Amino acid sequence: MKKKRPQKLAGKTYRIKTGCGKLYITINDCDENPYEFLATMGKAGGCATAQLDCISRLISYSLQNGGQITSIIKLLSGVSCHSAIVVDEEKVLSCADAIAKILKQYFDEEYKKEEQSCGS
Repeated sequence: MKKKRPQKLAGKTYRIKTGCGKLYITINDCDENPYEFLATMGKAGGCATAQLDCISRLISYSLQNGGQITSIIKLLSGVSCHSAIVVDEEKVLSCADAIAKILKQYFDEEYKKEEQSCGS
């Protein structure tokens, strides 16, 4: 059962370059778990904004209803479009692929931190 969203959430915002421009991704936590996902494109409008809004809503819905972040990463990784680029020697195949990369980075940061604190 989905819990009611608190008035205030803490999170992290990431920036990643895509073939469509700079993508800003915010992941907010609730009770030390990812709860809310927001993605916006630097100066985009129209269709790109609508697509990112839909992806954000679906990811948030999944996270709030028991979905696993690792499953979301697998689903979005490798999705490609005509705007693929190379950033810091790593291919970014699409905005969806960029989202997967940021989710993976977030997952690695949060779980490595947890493993280090438990193993210390």
